[in-house]
Amino acid sequence: MQDGEIVLLENVRYDKREEQNDKEFSKELASLADIFVNDAFGTAHRAHSSTAGVAEFLPAVSGFLIEKELEFLGTELENPKKPFIAILGGAKISDKIGVIEKLIEKVDKLIIGGGMAYTFLKAQGHKIGKSICEYDKLDLALDLMKKAEEKGIKFVLPVDSHVAKDYSNEAEDKFVESVDIPEDFEALDIGEQTIRKFEKELEGAKTVIWNGPLGVCEFNKYKTGTEEIAKVLAKSDAVTIIGGGDSAAAIEKMGLADKMSHISTGGGATLEFLEGKKLPGIECLQDK
Repeated sequence: MQDGEIVLLENVRYDKREEQNDKEFSKELASLADIFVNDAFGTAHRAHSSTAGVAEFLPAVSGFLIEKELEFLGTELENPKKPFIAILGGAKISDKIGVIEKLIEKVDKLIIGGGMAYTFLKAQGHKIGKSICEYDKLDLALDLMKKAEEKGIKFVLPVDSHVAKDYSNEAEDKFVESVDIPEDFEALDIGEQTIRKFEKELEGAKTVIWNGPLGVCEFNKYKTGTEEIAKVLAKSDAVTIIGGGDSAAAIEKMGLADKMSHISTGGGATLEFLEGKKLPGIECLQDK
């Protein structure tokens, strides 16, 4: 290499030693450089040769993107401006148990949408039809709601749902109360009343973190909830942090990314960081 040149290596995962965090492979990567700058937050939760291993053999620092991620996911959420509201969506509670438990210690309100809402509703004894539900997590759902109540945190669930006879954009659909979904229907999005309810709950918020879509965004008919709440946040004066993954993708697609304070580039990394876990690709850096 000559001064001013850039070398782009082939995807390191083509080498099986990468995911094994193989020392020899890390040494090979380190031999190409004088300093290691990690700016890949989305893979920082993985202890691989190119994320953590190479830092054993070179001075290792963070790039500007990781610096921004740590500023918003760390500093801003460590001492958030109040009221602090978290919006959680996605399909499963099990993916976000650690995050929910951590947020219950900090937030003023917890707004739940997406498929995971129906496990909470089922745990309360409501009829959810054939909506997605983790039946082995019903006790956990009740426990989380009880913890929130004990701490005086408002736990907000959908009041109406856009349901369909099948998991399809073409299936017969209608709007029903979330506590009384017909047994041959499944919820695929939040309804209009819920959108208005969530909007009201977000009024006056100073910090909002959102992770996970509120409906099945891949179907046009069921992306309304996610889009409407994204528009509410786009107009908000709050510090708005979008926690990566599908919610980030939906906001990018809507062209609202520049209206948010921060959109995380991590999916799994963001969740693990919010849970308080140490990320190997960041812990190894001298300058965080």
